Amino acid sequence: MGGWQGKVLRIDLGAGTSKEEPLNQEWADQYLGQRGLATKYLYEEMDPAVDSLSPDNKMIFATGPLTGTMASTGGRWSVVTKGALTDAIACSNSGGYFGGELKLSGWDMVIFEGKSPHPVYVMIRDDDVQILDARDFIWGETAWEAEDRIRTRHQDPLIRVATIGRAGEAMVRFACVMNDKDRAAGRSGVGAVMGSKNLKAVGVRGTVGVRVHDPAAFMKIVSEMRQKLDTHAARNRLNAVGTHAMMDNTNAYGSLPTRNGRDVQFEGHDAVKVKTAHTKRRNDGKANVIAAKACFSCSIGCGRIAKIDPDHFTVSSDDNKQKYGNAIGGLEYESIFALAPMVGCNDLSAATYVNALCNEDGMDPISLGGSISAAMELYEEGVITDKETGGIKLNFGNAEAMCQVTEQAARGEGFGAEVGLGSKRLCEKYARPELSVSVKGLEFPGYDPRAMQGMGLAYATSNRGACHMRASPFADDFTHVRPDGKAQIVKDTQDANAGKDATGLCAFAGNAWDLNDYAAQIDAACGGGWDGERLTKTGERIWTLERQFNMRAGMTKADDTLPERFLKEAAKTGVAAGRVTELDKMLPEYYEIRGWTPDGVPTNETLDRVGL
Repeated sequence: MGGWQGKVLRIDLGAGTSKEEPLNQEWADQYLGQRGLATKYLYEEMDPAVDSLSPDNKMIFATGPLTGTMASTGGRWSVVTKGALTDAIACSNSGGYFGGELKLSGWDMVIFEGKSPHPVYVMIRDDDVQILDARDFIWGETAWEAEDRIRTRHQDPLIRVATIGRAGEAMVRFACVMNDKDRAAGRSGVGAVMGSKNLKAVGVRGTVGVRVHDPAAFMKIVSEMRQKLDTHAARNRLNAVGTHAMMDNTNAYGSLPTRNGRDVQFEGHDAVKVKTAHTKRRNDGKANVIAAKACFSCSIGCGRIAKIDPDHFTVSSDDNKQKYGNAIGGLEYESIFALAPMVGCNDLSAATYVNALCNEDGMDPISLGGSISAAMELYEEGVITDKETGGIKLNFGNAEAMCQVTEQAARGEGFGAEVGLGSKRLCEKYARPELSVSVKGLEFPGYDPRAMQGMGLAYATSNRGACHMRASPFADDFTHVRPDGKAQIVKDTQDANAGKDATGLCAFAGNAWDLNDYAAQIDAACGGGWDGERLTKTGERIWTLERQFNMRAGMTKADDTLPERFLKEAAKTGVAAGRVTELDKMLPEYYEIRGWTPDGVPTNETLDRVGL
């Protein structure tokens, strides 16, 4: 056996026990790893209809067969569960170093069951697994503090930690599982599920290593793929400016969601664009972005390290100055979109600060920004007032208000606790559900579906809810503002991306690699005859199984839709001025291409074809 470790760790938090199980190799051959294999385990072991925050929900930390290897970007891992934000299948993918360390400790997956009677954390050193008391130690602490304390207590600076912050403890619906200070299993509320189990953190230190099927062939193909990736223009661009540069494209095109989707272009763009983030300030001679960073075994290095403008944006206490006044995790495109245009703010340092709060206490900045923007629209329409907000002036563009609400949300206090419900539950509470810019409860990423019709279909049909990583219609969307041909592109890229997400490698490598390149590395590591066609079929099987999970959870065709705003209110500016999202044209074609009924149900013939 190569690639896979062949072992699953099952932890019963209610009983306080752990045990080793053999990996179901038949399932691994069918679903590969990470997103695919963990979804198969979840589907077979748990009733999808359970309450996401009940002890009956299971949570799986999963690696892929290439996680922990020398394959470039081989550090990915996922948290798979029923999402607390969406009540749908959740697979939140993270980078950093935790996933590689978990695989190096000898485990393919860790399955968490039940709920501990009191707060605990888990420490894994290869086969040595301990469930330890987190009370009076790290419960109540931020994710940053918890990570540091675990390393100190166990006297090993190389321990890698996945943890929730205070937001996860408070079961903020969009809480994340954080690792390596600023990497996150970030969407769908997986951190709230972890908090509901009284599980604060998982520390891991691995010395087992990872074996591959054909070492010589693996070394050769990995070297070839590294060369192909490292010389690609997209890789060099990501290394130089990260993902932030996408804002220049979306703003110019008219696909940048602004002020809760009311607008598609942001007049304050110049103050928060990528060039501004890399331009040295006059007062201290430093730029917002001060360096790049990479994850385990990654040769891309798209991560950012940033520094807040100390004169423009100050924090009150010495402790805060130490935490936020020095180098901290910087903004990606999705976080700067959500914390600037989406809330109407043009304050780069405020966005960097709020992003740091999200890292420190474990919150998804996309959903946070989408929930604050919904609250701002509710406030401006008079649905909520100073009475509900506690005096915070929640107007669009108020950066101070955004910071105040975020601080409250991280602790589950004040009006921040309302924002922590997520925009769907928040807007339903105040009888204005149409103001939630979300699908299946998951807030929009930074692409307006009136200009990007393919992305609109991708949002509507995503098993996870509105997500920019489940399909890749970008090239066609930035070329053609029309619905024609989008259904096939969305279906094909959904299957491809599901396959990639099962490997343990990063989707960004796909800028340089095709599916045959991913598959060739799997074949050398695992054996068994992997090629691009098989990986595509595996992706379609994963996608269909996720659909089956959601249907068993109670979802129907009615959930495959977009907010009313995008179906009825035309874009005001940009290439799509005067247009709405033509979902009514794309969705029936998509169902037909997938081999589903007009009600969105996979037919028996389709289930047989994909191996379900």
